[in-house]
Amino acid sequence: MEYRDYYKILTVDKKASQDEIKKQYRKLARKYHPDKNPDDKASEEKFKELQEAYEVLKDPEKRSKYDTLGSNWKQYQHAGADGFDFSQWANSGKGRQYRTSDDMFGRGGGFSDFFQSFFAGGQPQGRGFGGGGRSAGFRQIKGQNYEATIKLNLTDAFNGTSTLLNVDNKKIKINLKPGVKDGQILRVKGKGASSQHGGENGDLLLKIHVINNTSFKLKENNLHLTIDLDLYTAMLGGKISVNTMDKPISLNIPAETSNGKVLRLKGKGMPVYGKPDEFGDLYLKINISLPKKLTPEEVKLFEKLSLLRK
Repeated sequence: MEYRDYYKILTVDKKASQDEIKKQYRKLARKYHPDKNPDDKASEEKFKELQEAYEVLKDPEKRSKYDTLGSNWKQYQHAGADGFDFSQWANSGKGRQYRTSDDMFGRGGGFSDFFQSFFAGGQPQGRGFGGGGRSAGFRQIKGQNYEATIKLNLTDAFNGTSTLLNVDNKKIKINLKPGVKDGQILRVKGKGASSQHGGENGDLLLKIHVINNTSFKLKENNLHLTIDLDLYTAMLGGKISVNTMDKPISLNIPAETSNGKVLRLKGKGMPVYGKPDEFGDLYLKINISLPKKLTPEEVKLFEKLSLLRK
């Protein structure tokens, strides 16, 4: 089993701050990400090494444990079953079993024997430590999670939609309920990476990106829209047709409606995700359009009206 120098892998100093480690990881992970280096095995392996190194160094408890290991590594490597008490050292986390967390890029792949031995509570196959030469094998560890981004229009978010994703050369149909939000993360259990050590599959984490392809503005579950209204309907009142996200509706405009007035249409906003009978509201802001290119007769009528109002 080969010792892994996680600081060297991330090219950071052993005294680097957590922020420095995070920044360097993101920089290198983007460089070696498989999507940017298709069919490049060397980049893929480098990417996995970066994930493993960051998994340890980003966690203060794991990092402290790893730093302690550094000064004892030669003792551990050469002592075998008679010297270094592996079981006591490996279990120093008070029974806690480490599991890999979700990676920002979501690519799975098993971590090394070195990681599994020291941070997953197991031992390398075929070698005993501190227990008379017994080989304990690995504990079951859940596979890594995958991540993907789904882009959809606001109209699809309103109505709900479905899409096909290719995960490990398998097509998976994803159904999105009405009301899904921008930035929302959905979990599809068991569709992540397979476990390298007999555990459950990881999950598929889907980050939703909603693109607003409408004239509506979205605030939480409410929709906001500015509508133009002619002067005569604003003054006298009447019916107009308004396009909602669902369908056109007829709306009564009260007489003497002022410019900038906001009308609330209850239940005409976005669906509430996971609650099919709940909706936000639609707020309509009135913008009164003044008539242009008046005829001489119209000018006279407005002048007459002006005199009547004095």
